[in-house]
Amino acid sequence: MEKYESKQQQINHPAALIFPIISRMDLMTPAIQDKVEEWEATEDSCSFKVKGMKVSLRIEEKVENKHVKIVAGEGGLPIDFSFWIQLKEVAERDTRIRMVLHAELNVMMRMMLGSKLQAGLDQAVEGLAKALNSFR
Repeated sequence: MEKYESKQQQINHPAALIFPIISRMDLMTPAIQDKVEEWEATEDSCSFKVKGMKVSLRIEEKVENKHVKIVAGEGGLPIDFSFWIQLKEVAERDTRIRMVLHAELNVMMRMMLGSKLQAGLDQAVEGLAKALNSFR
């Protein structure tokens, strides 16, 4: 299982304000729906298409103000993976966020996708932090 970690980003809010947002897929709709095709979300799952590939995700675990673990859902990508959105509150208005992806990739897929997965994680956490910092 390969591990990819995003760069850490700073959010100027307490973890208690951020966690309820990242722990519900339907609340991410405004930030994501215009970046993918066929976005659908419930509280604990979502599905969408990226470059014609269907992705299905579901929340498997939530630890309040700490992390959300997301895994592949039914009918999505044929790759075994999971990722965490992790929060660490450093001070009252300083929470750090990062994403960690674990994916079962063969050597060929690792060579083709490794750098793209890393760049995608960094871009995703940067966009999420930007969106969360815009809340008042």
